[in-house]
Amino acid sequence: MSRPPLFPQQSAAGIAVDPGTLERVIPESKRPDGSVRKQIKIRPGFTPQEDVSRFRGTRQQAMDAAAIPKGHILGWVAPSETQQKAKGAGAPPPNKNAKKRANQRAKKAAEKAEEVKDNWEDEEDGEKSATGEQASTEEAKEAADKPSAVPESTQGEAEVTEQLSKLKLK
Repeated sequence: MSRPPLFPQQSAAGIAVDPGTLERVIPESKRPDGSVRKQIKIRPGFTPQEDVSRFRGTRQQAMDAAAIPKGHILGWVAPSETQQKAKGAGAPPPNKNAKKRANQRAKKAAEKAEEVKDNWEDEEDGEKSATGEQASTEEAKEAADKPSAVPESTQGEAEVTEQLSKLKLK
């Protein structure tokens, strides 16, 4: 069961529902001199004059419901949030610095996507895609054509260190 609100909602006359007893009461308050007024219980069914709403006929209520809010322009429809977001994303940045920041954000996003792509070792699992196989075979052919000045044992170590440098642990 949830706790009762610290400051229960009060009517215009200051009447609130006591959370412990569920009775309508005027809560205790402090006078300017520091003394405390006692809590006052309200009889069930009693409605003070401040809480009585003005009588409105059915036609008056219908007119109030159909009334246009103050400052509203006839025929104007507020644009939806999705349209505003789309406009903001598609519109060019307003100044030079904003363009730079947008380019930097795009560059960072591309780097993150590249890092994630590099971290996966799908080629070793035997699940090579057609483009991945072609790229690896082309690299193997180029490596076979070029004479290597570094012995094979150090090449393997260099590859391992290169792969470890690519894997950036955060």
